[in-house]
Amino acid sequence: KKWKQLSRLQRSVILFLFAALAVCGVISYTSMGEPWKSLTNKSLDDQRTEPEIPGLKLANPAVLPAPQKADANLGNYPELSPQKPPKPPHVRRGPSNLQIKPPRGDVRLKTRHDTGRVIEELVQADKEEKTEKSVISWRGAVIEPDQSTESPSSKIKEPEKKPSSVEAEVQKEPVPINERQIAVIEAFRHAWKGYKDFAWGHDELKPLSKSYSEWFGLGLTLIDALDTMWILGLKEEFEEARKWIVNDLVFDKNVDVNLFESTIRILGGLLSTYHLCGDSLFLEKAKDIGNRLMPAFKTPSKIPYSDVNIGRGTAHPPRWTSDSTVAEVTSIQLEFRELSRLTGDEKFQKAVDEVMKHVHTLSGKNDGLVPMFINTNSGQFTHLGVYTLGARADSYYEYLLKQWIQGGKKENELLEDYMRAIEGVKKHLLQRSQPKKLTFVGELAHGHFSAKMDHLVCFLPGTLALGAHNGLPADHMKLAEALIETCYQMYAQVETGLSPEIVHFNLHAQKGHKDVEIKPADRHNLLRPETVESLFYMYRFTGDKKYQDWGWEILQNFNKYTRVPTGGYTSINNVQNPSNPEPRDKMESFFLGETLKYMFLLFSDDIDLINLDKYVFNTEAHPLPIWVPA
Repeated sequence: KKWKQLSRLQRSVILFLFAALAVCGVISYTSMGEPWKSLTNKSLDDQRTEPEIPGLKLANPAVLPAPQKADANLGNYPELSPQKPPKPPHVRRGPSNLQIKPPRGDVRLKTRHDTGRVIEELVQADKEEKTEKSVISWRGAVIEPDQSTESPSSKIKEPEKKPSSVEAEVQKEPVPINERQIAVIEAFRHAWKGYKDFAWGHDELKPLSKSYSEWFGLGLTLIDALDTMWILGLKEEFEEARKWIVNDLVFDKNVDVNLFESTIRILGGLLSTYHLCGDSLFLEKAKDIGNRLMPAFKTPSKIPYSDVNIGRGTAHPPRWTSDSTVAEVTSIQLEFRELSRLTGDEKFQKAVDEVMKHVHTLSGKNDGLVPMFINTNSGQFTHLGVYTLGARADSYYEYLLKQWIQGGKKENELLEDYMRAIEGVKKHLLQRSQPKKLTFVGELAHGHFSAKMDHLVCFLPGTLALGAHNGLPADHMKLAEALIETCYQMYAQVETGLSPEIVHFNLHAQKGHKDVEIKPADRHNLLRPETVESLFYMYRFTGDKKYQDWGWEILQNFNKYTRVPTGGYTSINNVQNPSNPEPRDKMESFFLGETLKYMFLLFSDDIDLINLDKYVFNTEAHPLPIWVPA
């Protein structure tokens, strides 16, 4: 009765309101239904989940397990924070049977200078990682990862589980190579042509006499160059080298090899190539040579002998001494540690870790600087009082830092020894030359300073820059910038534009004299990589184009004075004579394994082309993965 008393307008308004309420109710029910459904399903899933079995881990299918976040347990050293956010994944197109899997986790490090502490602040990178599958183009760029790198301890518990290759997934377009990189590829092909034509399967090319020389008889140049070919995108050359390894590389030979050289070139080269392409052939060969090198560690002190007969399983020191070189026994760790991680066999890492722990405790150091020799019987340093960052000691310092990085930045003894050594360098070995006031690293012999600097020391700017990138004091980068200028001047102040093996710096200004003086016995050039290596690190971390320009100058001078028309490049005897540099008729394997590889990386603007937050280079320029705790 009341409804009929309402006007038509009033009745229409009431009906509209009821209809609106009904529609809102339906919408609300729909939106609330999905969460309730998800909660219900999750509850049911939880009920169906089987309980976790203690000690059981799933096998990791990746070629290279990838780090997920920085380690939270670094003792007294706080944690490292990312410098910048992770980049989106890159597209890498390449053959499906040869793929790459680097570690994931774009952990960059915040640098804060504080002379009173090693590291002021480290913040854990707390990124949630996704499992992704990636490929690499034949231009060799590093791909985004899909799993985390396990620490050796977790792998050692399950030796039967081995990484396997990964499947391809198309991602974003790679950075195209540029003209300077193309010039490096051409140089490599020219060198490879000489090796293939005149020295195939042998250790080193003699390009002038169109022949070869043997050191171990194990195809050193070919193995050293494998990962360079992969990175440069040289598919045909890589495949023909692989066929030689399948058909002709045999380690069961009655031959003495140097433990250090065979580790960094052969074991390191095989491990690196395995990680880049995922081909288990290279891991099997790495295990074979690794096992054959182990007799070197059977000494009274556990300090390894310098030489091993890989066929007989015997080892011995040099004929003239029972000493080993400090650099050699402390620069095999990256490779043996990684071999343990991949195989699950702890013996490799245990052997090399014992060496480092022993050296850590030794007396005879001078503010972290070590002598050049160590006795394999007593385990003590010998020839005390002589300190250098050149031959026989150089890579000891390099591997302190790189092992710390490789192991997830948690082995504090390594970091402490490295930091103490750099302070020792600054206190005892740094001087400035005249007239350009170049900062250089000299040598100390029984309290007397020598203004002598090996070209080998030019690894140091890159190592310092790498440390600064990983959170060490900012003054390390300042020193790196000063030292790389000096290393460049070791080229620029010489008539051919190529550095000699050793220089002496003038400490006092003399009219008509440059900073750099060269003695007749030191004026040879062996096509060494150290300066180009440091230029690569400096450009990668600073973006300063001058480092690329300096490298380009060096490449042009290699082409001008060391290139042999019939194929290959040669060491020269006289960098001071442009009209006759006196070729030595030898192309070292490291010219292909290191020098041209670092050239190619230096000229690239793709930071994911061997990403330095995912890989650490061994001292022969073979990239190995950085671990993060499982």
